[in-house]
Amino acid sequence: MDFSLISSAFGQVFSLSTILYTFLGAAGGILIGCIPGLTATMGIALLVPFTYGLEFIPGVAMLLGIFCGGMYGGSISAILIHTPGTPSAAATVLEGFPMSQKGQSARALTLSLFSSFCGGIIGAVIMTFLSPTISKMALRFGPAEFFALAFFGLSVIVSISGKSILKGLITAIFGLLICCVGIDKTCGYIRFINLPGFYDGIPFIPALIGLFAISEVLANFEHLLKGNPAPKNISAYKAGNAIGNYLRSVIKNVVPSKEDFKAIWPHMLKGGLIGTFIGAIPGAGGDISAFVSYSEAKRSSKHPEEFGHGAPEGIAAAESANNGCSGGAMIPMLALGVPGDSNTAVLMGAFIMHGFQPGPMMYVEHLDVVYAVFGALIAANLAFLIIGMLGVNLFSKVINIQRYILIPCILVLSLVGSYSINQSMFDVYFAIAMGVIGYLMQKYEFNLSPILLALILGPMSESNIRRYMQIVDGNFMQIFTRPICIIFFALAVFSIIAAVLNQRKIAKRIASSQADDTNGASV
Repeated sequence: MDFSLISSAFGQVFSLSTILYTFLGAAGGILIGCIPGLTATMGIALLVPFTYGLEFIPGVAMLLGIFCGGMYGGSISAILIHTPGTPSAAATVLEGFPMSQKGQSARALTLSLFSSFCGGIIGAVIMTFLSPTISKMALRFGPAEFFALAFFGLSVIVSISGKSILKGLITAIFGLLICCVGIDKTCGYIRFINLPGFYDGIPFIPALIGLFAISEVLANFEHLLKGNPAPKNISAYKAGNAIGNYLRSVIKNVVPSKEDFKAIWPHMLKGGLIGTFIGAIPGAGGDISAFVSYSEAKRSSKHPEEFGHGAPEGIAAAESANNGCSGGAMIPMLALGVPGDSNTAVLMGAFIMHGFQPGPMMYVEHLDVVYAVFGALIAANLAFLIIGMLGVNLFSKVINIQRYILIPCILVLSLVGSYSINQSMFDVYFAIAMGVIGYLMQKYEFNLSPILLALILGPMSESNIRRYMQIVDGNFMQIFTRPICIIFFALAVFSIIAAVLNQRKIAKRIASSQADDTNGASV
């Protein structure tokens, strides 16, 4: 590795003009990411034409700023209003929103920010030094391996089922069933419902918005009618000199408290590695890696009973994994010319527009450009960290807005986000329907996350197993001759067993705690 060339390329990236474009992109990415329905992919696609008049390095730096900022921005709405701004932030809802409900929204946002940054840096460093090696591993994934990966991902459902594994499985089966709606990708038949809006399958983003945002609007409206008090944000900073207090709070928000850091650092490290590895597999993404990392954090935690009630480890695991994917997804794009996800697919178009064809020859003919992209990704992570530090306390004030003002705003944003994907009123109606279903399920204590994971992995598992069965003429057992598949199946079995044992441990601790409370009350 030519370190003099690396330093020269990094010097181009950390020039004043390029840094300004990076900060501009990161700020825009955070804003886009925190609005439900407006994904980082959409932001990158909208700004690609504007980079045509710029030099390549500043233009790509701005797009990477949107990419990384959008990945973090999705956690803001996930924590504050129970609505993932992006699909990658769906796992963050599980712990971020309960922490916000306790009045600790600033703490949750700080954990998310720091974990996102650490995961992003881990992904960027691994991309810098190991991208050719990892990309060769990614080439070995075919339909069988993708099915095994999806099966492993679905095994996480047991971990995220909440208090009842049975209810979690019921919601997951419901999610898998509605995944079957639409035109069969293999045979071309229309399945179950013959409506144009369902021809491409269930609209994922409207389903996400409906299940989390609109269901929460309905739940809050019910609380408003009953007169239940809304949670207030707990601030650690006293009134006085507003500017001075704000700057002090910014400094304190750089890193979590010592107690939180001690609890989260192993999960940040594991999450960054998991996110980078899964992100490097073309077609996999931050949403899958976030749930896998969250499940691993719950499995390895000393206090799994705290998960679902605002566990810092859960936020750290999910956010470090989905941001680690930003570096991981760049690996197959640069080394193979194969985009790792939808974001890098649009970025690949920007590369081609500027006259660079991603692929193996980039490392031969334009190595300086490759290193500059590595530096730009690191700069993008630094940019969203600084902007996030300045905005944490401002973002956390959202929780203090009166419900009668906040609820209509969330509803409008949700409906606009549902419409903006395809400019279709059908998506809006579908989001409302999913919102009603989500509200009823939450009312009867059904966890919504298994539905979401099923919607993500259901189409992936179905399409790949059918392709594989066509390749092997229906002999499914041949899948057990493939080493990568065996590894994923073994991990799936291990994940299910560990999750069941964890649930038993949680049940025993809860029963013991309730018994102690009863004995204390009787005394």
